[in-house]
Amino acid sequence: MKYLVLLGRIFYSIIFLKALPAHLATSTIEYATKAGVPWASIAVPLSGIIAFVGALSILLGYKAKYGAWLIVIFLVPVTIMMHKFWGLTDTQEAMMQQGNFIKNAALLGAALLIAHFGSGPLSLDGRK
Repeated sequence: MKYLVLLGRIFYSIIFLKALPAHLATSTIEYATKAGVPWASIAVPLSGIIAFVGALSILLGYKAKYGAWLIVIFLVPVTIMMHKFWGLTDTQEAMMQQGNFIKNAALLGAALLIAHFGSGPLSLDGRK
């Protein structure tokens, strides 16, 4: 069972670790600006760094509860600001944004579980 928790941490962290380069890209900053994100040139790279540090913490199981809270801090505003499916007139776009919103809600739920239960065995936090 202890390997399942490690595998879960690895799989969970991948999405946030792989997203950092996109958060540093001009195209992502421009997309966020068009979506109405204030100070997108600062907020987007900073949010990517916050998510990366949180994911690395969870992956290694080092201060994973704090890392999970960093993921929460990342996910809440990103989900609300970037995946506003309500009020969209293009049905296809609304469905895509609703899917991303729900995906982020699931990721948020997992982050809250990690924030409560920690990183489990086979982690730097779990060593004796």
